[in-house]
Amino acid sequence: MEQFIEDYWQLRLVATQEQLEINNFDTVIVQSAKEAAQFVMDKVLPESQAQSVSFGGSMTLNSTGLMDSLAGVDGLKVISPNMPNISLEEKMEIRRQALLVDLYLTGSNAVTETGSLVNLDMIGNRVGALTFGPKKVVVVVGRNKIVPDLETAMYRIKDYAAPTNAMRLSCKTPCVKTSECADCNSPGRICNTWTITEKSFPKGRVTVILINEELGL
Repeated sequence: MEQFIEDYWQLRLVATQEQLEINNFDTVIVQSAKEAAQFVMDKVLPESQAQSVSFGGSMTLNSTGLMDSLAGVDGLKVISPNMPNISLEEKMEIRRQALLVDLYLTGSNAVTETGSLVNLDMIGNRVGALTFGPKKVVVVVGRNKIVPDLETAMYRIKDYAAPTNAMRLSCKTPCVKTSECADCNSPGRICNTWTITEKSFPKGRVTVILINEELGL
C-alpha cells in the first residue's frame, strides 16, 4: 500500500483511539486481524482470567480465527451459538447463557470518531452482551467501520451494512432484492434493536481493537 494511504489511516485510527479512551474504552491499534487475535490470546485472556467465553456474530471476528484458538485453550469453557444440528430453542438458550460469560467477543457496525460504538441487531444478544452481563467485552473493528459521527454511523448501517448482511444471510426481506432499506415488517427483519455505547462502564470493561485493515461489512 502507498505510504500516503498508510499515513492517512494511521492518523484516523489514532484520533479515534484517543476519543475512545476519553470515553473509558481500553483501545489498541493493530495492523492485521492476526495481530488482533494475538492481542486477545496474549494479553486480554490472561489479564481477564476468563474461565468462560462466547461471541456474537461478526465477519470481522471470524477473520481473526479467534474462535478456533480459544477452543484449544485448556480449561476454558467456550459457549458457541453456532453449534450445528441444534434446534432454534437450543440456540436461543445458548445465547442466553452467553450473557453470563467472563469474556465476550464481538464486532461493531460502526465506530464514530467521537468515540462511540453504534450497532443494530436482530435478536439482541450481541448488543445485550455489549451493554451488560459478561465481565469483559472485546470489540474488533476494521478501519472501514470508522465514521465521523452518529448520524453518519446510522446512515452507514441502514444504507449498507444491514442490506448486505441481509443478503449474506439470505434473509427474505425487501432490501435483499433492492439493496435499499424499506423499513419493512418482514418476519426475517434483522434491524430491530439499536444501541449507542457512548462510554464503557465500568471503565475498561470494553476493549476496542482497531484493526488497520478493511474487514467485515
